[in-house]
Amino acid sequence: MITIKKCVIIYNPNSGKKRIKKYIPEIKKILEKKEYEPEVIATKYKKHAIEIVEELDNDIDLVMSFGGDGTFNEVMTGNLNRKKRLLLTHIPVGTTNDIGAMLGYGKNIIENVKLSLKGVVKEFDIGMINEQPFIYVAGIGKFTNLSYQTPSDLKKKIGHLAYIEEGVKTFFQKTKLYDISYEIDGEEYRGLFSLVLISNANHIAGIKNIYKDVKLDDNQFEIIFCNLKKKKDILKTLYFLTMYDSSKVPGFYFYRTNKLKLKINNAEEETWCIDGEKLDKNDNNTYDISIINNVKILVPKKNIKKLFLKI
Repeated sequence: MITIKKCVIIYNPNSGKKRIKKYIPEIKKILEKKEYEPEVIATKYKKHAIEIVEELDNDIDLVMSFGGDGTFNEVMTGNLNRKKRLLLTHIPVGTTNDIGAMLGYGKNIIENVKLSLKGVVKEFDIGMINEQPFIYVAGIGKFTNLSYQTPSDLKKKIGHLAYIEEGVKTFFQKTKLYDISYEIDGEEYRGLFSLVLISNANHIAGIKNIYKDVKLDDNQFEIIFCNLKKKKDILKTLYFLTMYDSSKVPGFYFYRTNKLKLKINNAEEETWCIDGEKLDKNDNNTYDISIINNVKILVPKKNIKKLFLKI
């Protein structure tokens, strides 16, 4: 007797240059051959995916997310809001697709679906910033606003080049310094910083191997505080990032931990970017960053030896 499994496809029709809708019939056929009964739901507005996942029945066997990193963040947020979590998988269709690139996906959507369904279930560490999940990165400061400020029409037209174009503009703008107090592993620090990145990834903003030996299930995230302000120093840093691990780049303060408390002492208009999207502003500028362990995600087999401690 064949047991039919239930799969819900959630896709963002506005992600990336490719129109995912035209691939849906073929994706459904692939799922049916794998004995899944697929249901397809398109998101209609920002944070819609959160609501969709929250309201799914408990008997769903797989939730398949199609979109950019921000879409997967919404799907993950909805899942963590549930009493019973569902198994997730993510197929990258966005402009940068850092999560997909890290996990070993390519650019062919259909092949990525097949890779996922032939993959394995792994347990991830998911970051939390004031109870808001981030799957791979949270940041504030220089360049971090590019992902949500770059016009969507420009991203659809020229893809990743849109970020480069906006990045050049940002480079020539005045660099702001944030007066930040923070506590890591019981030690307290304070300084002026132009950039803060908290991540659980080796692929950020299209830069590969930004850290060495990143594990997605080690109960730690990687943290960078950057105090660079001068344009020439930022240029040097961008060069070093192409050559070396970020923990060895001049002007960077590097940490690994599972808990960070942080306060921005000077008010700024900018806010945090998490997984490529803007985080709602916190009025008191105080942030608690921690980890939720053992969140299950179906991933390709390609990079699991590199990315996970538990094989």
